[in-house]
Amino acid sequence: MKSQGRPLPSLAEQFKAKLPVYIDLTRLNRPIGTYLLLWPTLWALWLASEGAPSIKNLFIFVFGVLLMRSAGCVINDYADRRIDMHVERTKGRPFAQNRVTEKEALTLFGVLVGVSFILVLFTNALTIYLSAGALALASTYPFMKRHTYLPQVVLGAAFAWGIPMAFAAELDTVPQQAWLLYTATVVWTVAYDTMYGMADREDDLKIGVKSTAILFGEADRAAVAGLQVLTLGILFMVGAQYELGVYFQMSLIVAAVLFVYQQHLIRARVSQNCFKAFLNNHWVGAAVFLGLVLEFIFRP
Repeated sequence: MKSQGRPLPSLAEQFKAKLPVYIDLTRLNRPIGTYLLLWPTLWALWLASEGAPSIKNLFIFVFGVLLMRSAGCVINDYADRRIDMHVERTKGRPFAQNRVTEKEALTLFGVLVGVSFILVLFTNALTIYLSAGALALASTYPFMKRHTYLPQVVLGAAFAWGIPMAFAAELDTVPQQAWLLYTATVVWTVAYDTMYGMADREDDLKIGVKSTAILFGEADRAAVAGLQVLTLGILFMVGAQYELGVYFQMSLIVAAVLFVYQQHLIRARVSQNCFKAFLNNHWVGAAVFLGLVLEFIFRP
């Protein structure tokens, strides 16, 4: 078929033309969210397998994290499609600039979730059952900011859900220690996403979006500090449960130093510095993971 003397573009050509938009929509060009989702999942894989996860599970969870984080970004932008143009930091997103349609976004979300589920099918029944929780949390989180001042708690529950799934995939059970690690990750997520919310607080107040940054108000820095201390305390308990030694303890010290640095960044509540503090949490996750790796490499 032709249109005005020109052949209609094929599906492949249409996809190629839209690829830059899809990359923006899934944030593949901004991997911080992938890192923050990946680190706790890797913590769980290393603890569950005593430092030797199967290659199959490692591939499934690393690729699954990439897919589900991308899916989460798509559904988040879909949920925020009428407000992103009012927020300075999100004015350049695809929906805010009318570069993507609702149908395209929902189709992409479905494809990403579908491929993720195919990956999970190569694990076991318990992991497959748990994957329903991952989908529910990823799908509902973006809408929570309209109904509760605690959307960061839902985000934490979503970002930590890879932990029970990783234990289930490696052990075919989810031990008590896994939920302790899960709790640490939820608390940590609330801490760093509150700093993210502090960067957007003025815009969020104008458009009626809720967050822990708004809930905590003038006590935001103290609340974040308390959550960071609690994160370290719970991770220390996880280390005690698994009889982890000096390498893991050193990793917690590094994490503590990074938390102090983040407190320094947010001291004046400058938007750019609050966002910089949020980004710094990538190194917190990496430090804890390195401590776990070294523990199992040098464990007698």
